[in-house]
Amino acid sequence: MLTSVFLFTVGLVLLIKGGDWFVDGATGIARRFHLPDIVVGATVVSIGTTLPEVMVSATGALNGQGSMAYGNAIGSIICNTALIAAISVAANPGPVNTASMKMPVAFFFFSAAVYCVAAYGLGTFSRPLGLILLAIFVVYMILTVRHGLRHPETAEAEEHTPEQERSFPRLLALLIVGAALIATGANLLVDHGTIIATELGVPETVIALTFVALGTSLPELVTTITSLRKGHASLGIGNVIGANIFNLVLVSGVAVTLAPFDVPVGNLLFGYNASLVMDIPLMILVMLLLTVPALVSKKLHRWQGITLLAIYAAFCVVQFAL
Repeated sequence: MLTSVFLFTVGLVLLIKGGDWFVDGATGIARRFHLPDIVVGATVVSIGTTLPEVMVSATGALNGQGSMAYGNAIGSIICNTALIAAISVAANPGPVNTASMKMPVAFFFFSAAVYCVAAYGLGTFSRPLGLILLAIFVVYMILTVRHGLRHPETAEAEEHTPEQERSFPRLLALLIVGAALIATGANLLVDHGTIIATELGVPETVIALTFVALGTSLPELVTTITSLRKGHASLGIGNVIGANIFNLVLVSGVAVTLAPFDVPVGNLLFGYNASLVMDIPLMILVMLLLTVPALVSKKLHRWQGITLLAIYAAFCVVQFAL
């Protein structure tokens, strides 16, 4: 048990460091080819920070642990919104650029609707559904890049960082080693998260919704805290919304395409599958609380952050109380 806890922690560290090196290497290489910052940010960096979730969910699905893939995607969205974004909003509420928010928010809720059709209507996540989710991801990426190139004034200017000055071989090494660390960390996280869950008698879905989801969301947490420190709270919120879209269409899409699975049944709530009664509705609710008031009033309010943090605390308590 102690060995599994140690290796689970090692897996988290490898995921975080691997994602960091992967993003540094990929960003440096992309800029050496003079790609615009918006293209780099919307493709390489966004995918890089979501790689931990992709690897954990894909590994879980291939190992026959569909509940890990399913729980990690939903849990990461809840964690990103009700913990990470909530910290930013509670600490530094303020105006947001609604023009740049509208398309990501619309894509998220459209993707969530597709996800709900599979979960509630079909009861299974099939390979065709996985391909549909990946197609949505491709369309979103294309539209995001086109919008950024046509409206550069809405994009945040990125600071130039030391990785741009590194040699090409070093950047390539960061890219390769980062990807290897992410793959290794994902394996450790899934394997030993499952062992810990079994030893404690806790369903895999609960572990995925809480510990694994929080661990794989650490890159977004670091990004949000950095944005806060630099006075760009809206940038952090934008990263969270983008990561949530990726969790639905890229993370879930890859996992389902590789290994389709039925909606897992972990805990029961009122005699029904808790993920259908609580987890998915909560995922949608927290995103509504974060985005709708901001789009209506064109600013984020401290009450949103405090409410979301309270919801996340209650969610964690309920998960372990069931």
